[in-house]
Amino acid sequence: MFFPQFRARRIRGNEVFRRMVSETTLSVSDLVYPMFSAFGTGIKKEISSMPGIYQQSIEHIVAEAKEVYALGIPAVLLFGIPEAKDAIGSDAYCDTGIIQETIRAIKREVPGLAVITDVCMCEYTDHGHCGIIKDGDVDNDATLELLAREALSHVRAGADMVAPSDMMDGRVAAIREELDENGFDTIPIMSYAVKYASGYYGPFREAAESTPQFGDRRSYQMDPANRLEALREAASDIEEGADIIMVKPGLPYLDILRDLRNEYNMPLAVYNVSGEYSMIKAAAAHGWIDEERVVLETMLGFKRAGADIIITYHAKDVAGWLKKG
Repeated sequence: MFFPQFRARRIRGNEVFRRMVSETTLSVSDLVYPMFSAFGTGIKKEISSMPGIYQQSIEHIVAEAKEVYALGIPAVLLFGIPEAKDAIGSDAYCDTGIIQETIRAIKREVPGLAVITDVCMCEYTDHGHCGIIKDGDVDNDATLELLAREALSHVRAGADMVAPSDMMDGRVAAIREELDENGFDTIPIMSYAVKYASGYYGPFREAAESTPQFGDRRSYQMDPANRLEALREAASDIEEGADIIMVKPGLPYLDILRDLRNEYNMPLAVYNVSGEYSMIKAAAAHGWIDEERVVLETMLGFKRAGADIIITYHAKDVAGWLKKG
């Protein structure tokens, strides 16, 4: 049926009808808010490339966690900046490490807020790579043991979910086995299943102080040119026991997000990464875009492409806008 019998504007012209036939919805329950916990006290340092996002000591992390929970955001994703770094990332799996102590503090003060932890070595190694270095590259299998220890230490501290982001082959299976053998078979794994070697991570490296001291991460993160490989990566992590699979970054990879939604009937997350956040904040600061409108449109784009969960630095703003609207 075509014009003049069909007129799409009959529905579009009425706000009530537009809402009634809206195909995609966005809820505060879809959101996860990333946070950067820094060793020490009295620390609240704004990240220069990410306005409104901070490196914070634990007391400030807890205060913001209370704010996040009050907004209705169901979960946070924690990254750590330790007191000291070494070649084997010791603080990552130390029982009194920065993330372990942050988990305990949040669960003590805001028990209803779900705590998800990033499981990787890059924030804790002095070389900035995501594992043990051997012959100038990350040793995959040697790194698996440390990732499993890190995940277990997080869960013992009270984490509700672990999220391995390292992109080592076999890491989901290693973590699942370690958790199960220690009685944590009910703890879910959200795998960074499809994580590209992206230029959009630039601001995050400032936030997490995780810039590689040599080379890059292309030997373990995915080539941005590859699409079919994403299906293989996701299939591997699902087979190894991932409960949620993730695509990272978000906006440049909406096609990948849709491919995974079409292929797999399981929970799907997307990470709206630091560079995406920073570009919107910069454009809004110059008055070039309407920040609220663009951010909400971006969130709907993720949902429309198939995401169930959106990890985003915009989460607090989005929650406020949704409440207002």
